[in-house]
Amino acid sequence: MADEYIANDESENYDKDLATGKKADKNSKVRKRIDDLLEKKRLREALDFSDDWDI
Repeated sequence: MADEYIANDESENYDKDLATGKKADKNSKVRKRIDDLLEKKRLREALDFSDDWDI
């Protein structure tokens, strides 16, 4: 029962820890850049198997 209270308390504090304003915008741009780089890496790895293709 005490664990449930702690979990609820942590979720309420989570909103207080979120960045706002310029910091939130910067974090959003950084996340997007990371996602783009991860997608580029995934595609590059997929294309590395292109040796099997007859071109």
